[in-house]
Amino acid sequence: MQLQGDMLVIGLGRSGDSAARYLATRIAPDAVASVTVADESDTPELRHRAERLRSAGVTVLLGVSDFEGSYDLAVVSPGLSPARPLMQAAGQRAARLVSELEFAFECSRSPWIAITGTNGKTTTTSLVSHLLASAGIPAETVGNIGRPAIDVVDDATPATAIVAEVSSFQLAFADRFRPRVSVLLNLTPDHIDWHGSMAAYAADKARIFANQGPEDVAVVDVDDPGSAPYAALIEQKGVRVLRVSRVLPPKDGAGVVDGLLVLDTPHGVAALIPAEELQIRGEHNVSNALAAAAAAHAFGAAVDAIREGLRTFAPIEHRLEPVGDVAGVEYFNDSKATNPDAVLKALTAFGDRPLIVLLGGRNKGNDFAELARAVNSRAKAAVLFGEAAPELERAFEGGAACAPVAATLTEAVHVAAGLAASGDAVLLSPACASFDEFSGYEERGRVFRGLVDGLGATAPDEPNGGAV
Repeated sequence: MQLQGDMLVIGLGRSGDSAARYLATRIAPDAVASVTVADESDTPELRHRAERLRSAGVTVLLGVSDFEGSYDLAVVSPGLSPARPLMQAAGQRAARLVSELEFAFECSRSPWIAITGTNGKTTTTSLVSHLLASAGIPAETVGNIGRPAIDVVDDATPATAIVAEVSSFQLAFADRFRPRVSVLLNLTPDHIDWHGSMAAYAADKARIFANQGPEDVAVVDVDDPGSAPYAALIEQKGVRVLRVSRVLPPKDGAGVVDGLLVLDTPHGVAALIPAEELQIRGEHNVSNALAAAAAAHAFGAAVDAIREGLRTFAPIEHRLEPVGDVAGVEYFNDSKATNPDAVLKALTAFGDRPLIVLLGGRNKGNDFAELARAVNSRAKAAVLFGEAAPELERAFEGGAACAPVAATLTEAVHVAAGLAASGDAVLLSPACASFDEFSGYEERGRVFRGLVDGLGATAPDEPNGGAV
């Protein structure tokens, strides 16, 4: 990307701050003329960032919904809806709007592996990077995990893979993005409040394939009814498609044969590891492992390295993460499960073990009817909490699972502990965003871990975990 003229950055979050700092280093007579940052909020943290940027020659506007001037390029941070006044102002005043994903891609010289889908992105992104590392291939992990993408582009060489977790928000403002390997895991309703409809959400996700050609590879999970139709559509463009499935034969992709994960390679079907040896739980994580293996192999990782990497990859924070055992009750942090489909997948991770599920937070425009039916049929109880509790309670009405309501996550954990008996599992898998009570799913998950630690510390000898 040739950076010339007046630059605008919308949003001073983590990625916006990185984009502004990157642009500030390019201010020169024949390059970037000026850098302006605008954010609707005005907080102590943003003021601290603003002070640093201003010292680098950047104009920073906090607490604004409009601004003056015209700009050659606007870099917009993920999560800001196009309907927001600040975003509309950017559209009117900038010649081109790009996501921070697109911005980093156009500034980079490295090949990209991009992973998207409604659920499983973070685990699969981390696993792809782990498999590449096992194969001795240099990789940088960017997105919701790792560093902001723009922070790595100067350090990453043409031999370094940039492995990116890619959201629908980022793809909505990407028009030239072209990963060497793309991965679509699944498509189920999510972020409808942002995109406006399921069709618009799916269309933005599918933009991951828009610029791929015959030299590129697309990995598609064909077990998922939302993602499966894209395999044939992408193939028609001449892109090489690797299909992954837990139930179909692993032709030109990856699959499961008699409980063994396998890859279909140019030299024949290669055995990887038994599914039961994966340290990550649940059928959905078998699918994620297959997608990661196919993507890493397409990028050049050897089968032996993939085999070893699958065996050694451990669960990551906030994704079915074990966080404690209190009086025989095991607690799991799945705070990243911010939509109903993620919870449906999490329910498969526990076999027939008695389960208590914590559900709640802020709804993102999703319907909870199917979720309530599944939890009613699988769980011993559900504990509902937070802003969405009344909606969830209506969905659970008349169901088999006891569904007490709690005002906060703290209260919900204590209610769940009171319902649990030795041998049970308590699962925080909220199906909702966290913003009614927390700054993000990360804070929610860490608070949950602390609450579980507190249960063990205050009543270690209680047969039900010291519940109140």
